[in-house]
Amino acid sequence: MALNIAAKAARKLYFGSATDNPELTDVAYVSILNNTAMFGQLTPGNSMKWDAIEPEQNVFNFTGGDQIVALAEATGKIIRGHNLVWHNQLPDWVTYGNWTPETLTSVIETHVRTEVSHYAGKINTLGSYAWDVINEPLNDNGTMRADVFYNTLNTSYISIALQTAHIADPNAKLYINDYNLEYIGAKIDAMVQLVEDLLAADTPIHGIGFESHFILGEVSPSELQTNMERITALGLEVAVTELDDRIVLPATDADLEQQKADYMSVVQTCMAVSGCVGVTVWDYTDKHSWIPSAFPGYGEACPWDANLVRKPAYDGIVMGFMDYTSCVIA
Repeated sequence: MALNIAAKAARKLYFGSATDNPELTDVAYVSILNNTAMFGQLTPGNSMKWDAIEPEQNVFNFTGGDQIVALAEATGKIIRGHNLVWHNQLPDWVTYGNWTPETLTSVIETHVRTEVSHYAGKINTLGSYAWDVINEPLNDNGTMRADVFYNTLNTSYISIALQTAHIADPNAKLYINDYNLEYIGAKIDAMVQLVEDLLAADTPIHGIGFESHFILGEVSPSELQTNMERITALGLEVAVTELDDRIVLPATDADLEQQKADYMSVVQTCMAVSGCVGVTVWDYTDKHSWIPSAFPGYGEACPWDANLVRKPAYDGIVMGFMDYTSCVIA
């Protein structure tokens, strides 16, 4: 069974994949990506980030983002905008600017308003789409990440960006996205507190993205479900936004079976949380995975191998969405 069909049959909104512009010249890869029965949602891996969109102040370049949006429009997929404000992949003019709170506020508002307005309503298959407005604002110990935004504006940069995005596209779902929210500890505690503070201030916030970059065998379904439910209890939705499951190389057959179980557990957890709207893998194939360059010695993190052949993890995803005792894996 195709993965987006399985997700929708399970009453989730989508199963999706990240992609990136250099990959779109790979005909065999794009043939699978275009199949909306397989993927109902796309996340641009890099082409909507600040350095790509506004490399110079007030000079905007939407070429890369527009290419992925056009692919999504042509194949009936929704887009997850990724991302608007992040400490990484910033142009030097932002990172090293001599900002006051007033001038940096203006910079954030201009960037967010211009980008969100550009894409407003362009992908609307489900009646709305989502933006990762704030990406990775927290350290693992629960403190705020020190960067140009926090150092200049404290936590107010978060509400500035969220409010600006909401004005630019009132129909968009606005998310904060982060990693290592999947485990019980200081980081999820801090995210819950941040959401409570934003809600108390009437700041528009609709969801939290659980990136879900796992290491083989380290998925804890009970902790993931507990943490997701702490967020949904506040009235927000959640999504698995960047799922992969990296393996120490070389991968063995036993490793691939464990990976199948890991993927199944994550999807089953999303199924167990009514406010979990969907699952996105951080690219679907090992051929284009970020893992080997980011984590030397690791790889094989995706549901398709580098030859675009489905791995056991693929079946684990379908089994997670469905009563696998009665479904046929096709």
